[in-house]
Amino acid sequence: MYITVKQAAEKWGISDRRVRILCSEGKIPGAYQEGRAWKIPYDAVKPTDGRYKIKESLIPILEEKLDTLKTRRSLTEGELERLNEEFVTEYTYNSNAIEGNTLTLRETDMVLRGLTVERKSLKEHLEVIGHKEAFDYVRQLISENAEISEKVIKDIHYLVLADKKEDRGRYRRVPVRIMGAAHEPVQPYLIVPKMEELLEQYKNSEEDIVTKLARFHIEFEGIHPFIDGNGRTGRLLVNLELMKAGYPPIDIKFTDRLKYYEAFDEYHVKHNVSTMADMFARYLNKSLDLYLSILDK
Repeated sequence: MYITVKQAAEKWGISDRRVRILCSEGKIPGAYQEGRAWKIPYDAVKPTDGRYKIKESLIPILEEKLDTLKTRRSLTEGELERLNEEFVTEYTYNSNAIEGNTLTLRETDMVLRGLTVERKSLKEHLEVIGHKEAFDYVRQLISENAEISEKVIKDIHYLVLADKKEDRGRYRRVPVRIMGAAHEPVQPYLIVPKMEELLEQYKNSEEDIVTKLARFHIEFEGIHPFIDGNGRTGRLLVNLELMKAGYPPIDIKFTDRLKYYEAFDEYHVKHNVSTMADMFARYLNKSLDLYLSILDK
């Protein structure tokens, strides 16, 4: 006798997405996939959560690495340009791919070089161009040490949503749902007060930068202020704040999208921000190591 993913999730007190991940990782003995659905033995025991929290132990390490980075020589103009070019290509590919864009990494690079990819839609081309322009704008904001605000958020979104002119930089006016998510976005009339509240909470937060950005990111995506482009805009906002604080930007990989989605569910179901904070901390640690390795040469 077998039960569904939804039944297992309710039985174990975890999200549907977490159950699917456990199934795909082979951590539920006897579970098998039939078509697109998983069949789980009715007497299956909830797997021990093998995930471990590293955020707390990584925070002082991240701060120490940042201090070390500040004492090293400045990157040359050529080094900065090379790093930025490589990062923007991969970052644009991953952030768009998470949202369903089908352009490959190589095709994304081609579009950024001004080429057209056959049999790919204009929409996907514009998403690449828009994301690149939005990141360039983020870098400009960093040079100005601009404070995060509703105007900044709308300006970034305006560039991100290059394919939908009528919705660029405007809060949505209709209710939306996020398929498969454990949270339902707020009604349109609540967007403005919720955004004001979120920005105020972020500015007054005394949490470490990783935790408060993880919380801000989840809450922003939960409000889902725009009709489209929320994920890309939200990830750009995270990098805006990281880079203003002196850290290098992070690039959440398309291959980690299920873990990324799960981090949202962990927060909305269990009010646990550490899953997203851990993900941010891991990525930030890798970025710092990359920059330090270049300066060690």
